[in-house]
Amino acid sequence: MQGEQLSQAPSNNLIVGVDDKIGYGKAFLLGLQHVLAMDLYIAPIIIAGLLSLSTGDTSFFIQMCFLATGIGTLIQTGFGLKLPVVQGPSYIPIGAMSAIGGKLGLAAMTGSLLPGALLIAVLGVPLKIFAKAVRKIVPPIVGGTVIMVVGVTLIPSAMNSIFTYSGNMGHNVIVAGASAAVLVACILLGGKMKGYGTFFRLMGVIIAIVVGTVIASFFGTVDFSPVRDAAWFSLPKFFPFGTPTFDWSAVLTMVFVYLIVLLETTGTWFVVSSVTGSELNEKRLNRGAFGEGLGCFVGTLFGGSPMTGYSSNAGLIAITGVASRMAIMAAGVILLALGLIPKLSVLITCIPDTVINGIFAIVCVAILMNGMKVIQPLKINDRNMMIIGIPIALTLGCTVFPKDVLYSLPDFANYILSSGTAVGAIAALILNLVIPKGKDKEGEKA
Repeated sequence: MQGEQLSQAPSNNLIVGVDDKIGYGKAFLLGLQHVLAMDLYIAPIIIAGLLSLSTGDTSFFIQMCFLATGIGTLIQTGFGLKLPVVQGPSYIPIGAMSAIGGKLGLAAMTGSLLPGALLIAVLGVPLKIFAKAVRKIVPPIVGGTVIMVVGVTLIPSAMNSIFTYSGNMGHNVIVAGASAAVLVACILLGGKMKGYGTFFRLMGVIIAIVVGTVIASFFGTVDFSPVRDAAWFSLPKFFPFGTPTFDWSAVLTMVFVYLIVLLETTGTWFVVSSVTGSELNEKRLNRGAFGEGLGCFVGTLFGGSPMTGYSSNAGLIAITGVASRMAIMAAGVILLALGLIPKLSVLITCIPDTVINGIFAIVCVAILMNGMKVIQPLKINDRNMMIIGIPIALTLGCTVFPKDVLYSLPDFANYILSSGTAVGAIAALILNLVIPKGKDKEGEKA
């Protein structure tokens, strides 16, 4: 049935629901938190480095990725999935994009991105194939496992960034730990104090970022001088890397990569569904695929990279208790502004990574716990234990997979194994299909 429920979890003590209205000022502050807590600029920086772009082109590429994510967020939250999902550059296509751009040029890289984005959109609307596939192969145990896999994937990433960030590792740990501790304190105060508690819960991320940045400044790791040299305003342009050219091997490679990205973003949708208690029915899933593809297509026109829903923002919703789409659409508007005003985008990139990743680690914990909530009602028999446990083990395996071996593999294997989320999600899907069900039904409650 069109309205059949695919995923729904109890609301996570939300203060403001998905479709509730909030004031513009509150929406701006909450949207700003979502933007500040994201590492949106990391993926484009990596891609620019692999493509050996100049400093000016790198800055412009980052700016266009901000613009693309703003457009994608407004599309997805406004009329696509219609859930509070912030779009951001996916890490999965990095290897493919750099390989195509390095061998065939940036115009061919742009051309390889356009057909796959349109395909993803068409699978959702008008073909309406995507939701039917999800309904058949993603029961609650798979959805909950994918959510846990997302959290398991992101936690080592946050921790590794803290330990490998430039400068003194001891100072980095202090800054990250202090930022995380401030956020935890705000969360606990939000649950205990009346009146002021709501303020701490809503503004916890901004408070943690400000405190963490001040502490980092004592260690000399904060430098806002690049903001002075950045321009105030810069207009985007269509196809900044030249008129697209189409190499069909590159196009087919990116179509495969897009399907993996769609699987990644579906995991994020399950996280958001769990956090907000919103229903993922067929209509919403098809609109989500359409919004994902359309956002990626429009973003590519301006020089952006493929986008995915960011699970970290779902964790932020759980922390603040505000799921209003107005806050996320405000984040989309802020991202658009960052794409048009280089001074603002450079200001965001000046926040030390140790501050962001200390906060990010706590957000990842919220994601992991929401995955556990989804599977908690299920009976953990031998079959379910394998479906849940093996994907998590494989996901952790990807985080320690030797890079020299990874780079020696064929491209398609490199793309998949570079993403622990993709590996864990694929494993959960396959195991659920191939492991025979016993007498106990998979969805039976304990």
